[in-house]
Amino acid sequence: MYTLGIDIGSTTSKCVILKDGSEIIAMSLVQAGTGTDGPSRAYAEVLTKAGLTKEQIDYTVATGYGRNTYAEADAEMSELSCHAKGVHFMNPECRTIIDIGGQDAKVIQLSERGTIANFVMNDKCAAGTGRFLDVMAGLLQMPVSDLENYALRAEEPVKISSTCTVFAESEVISQLSKNVDLSNLVAGICNSVASRTAALAKRAGIKDVVCMSGGVAQNGGVREALAKELGTPVLEVKYAQYMGALGAAIAAFEKNN
Repeated sequence: MYTLGIDIGSTTSKCVILKDGSEIIAMSLVQAGTGTDGPSRAYAEVLTKAGLTKEQIDYTVATGYGRNTYAEADAEMSELSCHAKGVHFMNPECRTIIDIGGQDAKVIQLSERGTIANFVMNDKCAAGTGRFLDVMAGLLQMPVSDLENYALRAEEPVKISSTCTVFAESEVISQLSKNVDLSNLVAGICNSVASRTAALAKRAGIKDVVCMSGGVAQNGGVREALAKELGTPVLEVKYAQYMGALGAAIAAFEKNN
């Protein structure tokens, strides 16, 4: 049996195809989200990678910000439930999930069975999200993927105190005008995201093992800063950006089995 999960986010679209609910056959990621052709492109790409046709997919579940807009899905499921299923599949030892997406941040506490015990979510402010890092990387005229390398070289991170992206942007511009060391400035930006996310995580309750999913999980600067804030290691889940789509594919298997 082949099932497909599609995670339609604000900035990216991800797909995962599973065989018999346990074997990952193919994955795709397109840098375009809801309201664009990103979902259809990701869907076509994952089918090509798997060597399958649409007719061979037994069941499809959509999740993410744009899940209600995807007509090809047989069902839809919340991001929280799908991320829980995906992370538990990849790391059954995980008890706390920290997921930083393009427009929101989520912290999910898991039971031993992988069900949601508690959660908190920030979807009201861009500070503490991937969008914040995108804005800052643009301001520094570097790819967002370069932030990690700079942050991990920092000796005296600059403190970014503003809790608003717009004001934080002004702070960064001010620091640039003072010729502050770039590594220290980038570390300050990563620390700012970590500080806001850690406050969210403490509201949900932290239980080891702590795992991080979402695109920002790939940023070692943010992961290290989070670990310091929380006083416990923060692990990057394998295929971190695909956890929602993976969970949706698992849910599709469960619904059709």
